[in-house]
Amino acid sequence: MLIHKNMKLADVIHHDHTLVPIINRFGIHLGFGNDNIDEICRKYNTNADFFVTILNSFHDAHYFPKEQLQLFPAIMLIDYLQKAHHYFMEEKIPEISLLISKMTTEFPLDKTTFVLVNNFFKDYSGELKKHIQHEEEKIYPYVVSLEKTIQGGEQADNLSGQTYGYTISDYEAEHENMEEKLFDLKNIFIKYIPEPKDDKLVFQILRELFGLEKELNEHARIEDLILVPKVKAMEEILKNRKK
Repeated sequence: MLIHKNMKLADVIHHDHTLVPIINRFGIHLGFGNDNIDEICRKYNTNADFFVTILNSFHDAHYFPKEQLQLFPAIMLIDYLQKAHHYFMEEKIPEISLLISKMTTEFPLDKTTFVLVNNFFKDYSGELKKHIQHEEEKIYPYVVSLEKTIQGGEQADNLSGQTYGYTISDYEAEHENMEEKLFDLKNIFIKYIPEPKDDKLVFQILRELFGLEKELNEHARIEDLILVPKVKAMEEILKNRKK
């Protein structure tokens, strides 16, 4: 099912409840009645076309209109990506961390295994935080400056990713590294956790890890396939202005 602006947002959630955190990133929360997406977006001063495109990208793995997404301003993409960062670090990671810490009381887990799992997740969380800080402090400011320079019709001889201590080409390799670490963490639960008295907690942790993986992969896809090519195109515009 493709999501359209004239659909009631409540119906969309009934069809795919996993979209609720994505909707919340736009500042839209539950309790919106029978209004359709277009009406809700006008109320919250949100670009309805961008909102629907993002929802469809998460809802359907085969839906990813690169050309359409690249038409939206870079600053709009970055605003959404920053809100996703906040969700990952302030909500999702703490939730999973709390579940992992409960393992010590919910079932008699071998201490060595618990320490391994706990330390692995702490290391992963720390690296994710570091990766996000790099983007927030280095790459995003560069992209915003680049777009403003182009919109103002200016030339910028000294404007480059290196000026901000970061390069666009670093993106993809870092995302792949983060994906590998999350896969390793899931494997620990699937292959090496001692048999618990009750599987429910382990299943819950696994569901959260798989959910986090899906959202991070979609997040990385927007950055790698939309933001990075958009930045390269803007860099090319500035190069041509110098000629």
